[in-house]
Amino acid sequence: MMVHVNAHRPAQRSPQTQLLVITAILALLAMATTSSGQNAPQTERAVGATVRRVVSPRPYNWRGAATRALVTTIWYPAASGTVMAERVVGPQESPLFRLGSWTDDSVRAEGRFPLILLSHGTGGSAQIMAWLARGLASAGFVVAAVNHPGNNALEPYTAEGFLVWWERAKDLSTVLDFMLRDADFAGAVDRRRIGAIGYSLGGYTMFEIAGARTDPALLRQFCASSPAEGCDDPPEFPDLFARWNELEATNNQFQAEVKEARRSYRDNRVRAVFAIAPALGPALIPSTVQRISIPVEIVAGQNDQIAPVAFNAQTLARLSPKARLTLLPGAGHYTFLATCTDRGRREQPQLCIDASGVDREAVHARTLDLAVAFFRTSLGTD
Repeated sequence: MMVHVNAHRPAQRSPQTQLLVITAILALLAMATTSSGQNAPQTERAVGATVRRVVSPRPYNWRGAATRALVTTIWYPAASGTVMAERVVGPQESPLFRLGSWTDDSVRAEGRFPLILLSHGTGGSAQIMAWLARGLASAGFVVAAVNHPGNNALEPYTAEGFLVWWERAKDLSTVLDFMLRDADFAGAVDRRRIGAIGYSLGGYTMFEIAGARTDPALLRQFCASSPAEGCDDPPEFPDLFARWNELEATNNQFQAEVKEARRSYRDNRVRAVFAIAPALGPALIPSTVQRISIPVEIVAGQNDQIAPVAFNAQTLARLSPKARLTLLPGAGHYTFLATCTDRGRREQPQLCIDASGVDREAVHARTLDLAVAFFRTSLGTD
């Protein structure tokens, strides 16, 4: 049995006490004030975005995905005066999610900017984290957000895409290789200032690319313990754990992939990582988390029922010597997804309805403020 944290899994929230609701309201009101105050990005830039299909020049593990490329959206500071348009998920006249404003393939701003690699959650996409990517770009960062093979909403899911989590860090390194040689972006990226940010399973990926290692046996032990949160099959794969057993018994390629789980996926070019609601904490070998030598920032919601902070954010922060943890009162796991419309709240309540008193946009603003400040400090400024 394996632990699986799903970015589209319905949250099963426990009833909140009146005190927690009041605390969440007060805390989030404070966040909203902070996000418009001295910690806010100093300069709001116009933002452009483009999509690239990244293919490794070497043999690559596509995890059974139909698309043999890393479909990557790149957000970047655009030239002053660029006209932007509002972006949504779903029909423009009746969308499910609002993503923010940018323009497609515009003139890039002059200069060199820090590069941030972005990893989405299980079953999600780069697009659903656009609020974060375009926010970082407006603050002066280039952001490259990969859609992980077999585990993104752009195409059918695969069992390997859901199970071989340790390969995600390799996806980020492959996109980084591309960004540093691409004719359009290599000159806009400061190679000395590279960071990474991820949500949910992407948060786990941050620890991998920072040097922590995975051991699937630790997950089996965790699932056999009394808490065992997150050990059930995800809705997208009702038989996923049976597939793990089947693949492990019969599939030579999968057997080889599992043997690679414990290797290091550290990319020394990445100088700082930011994990949002990190999942699969029990999968990481504690001693390797303790040896992480770069700055780590963690943000999570105290009301996270999908990746409970006790086994994930708090444990990882305690283990990592250079980690700092911020817990946001009342926020849940899906609070960090894109802002929902009324239609989204009706049709996707598990993804869109937060606890009473939680302002999702205020949580986004607070998280973005923390990310901008963290990367400016850890990566340096011009």
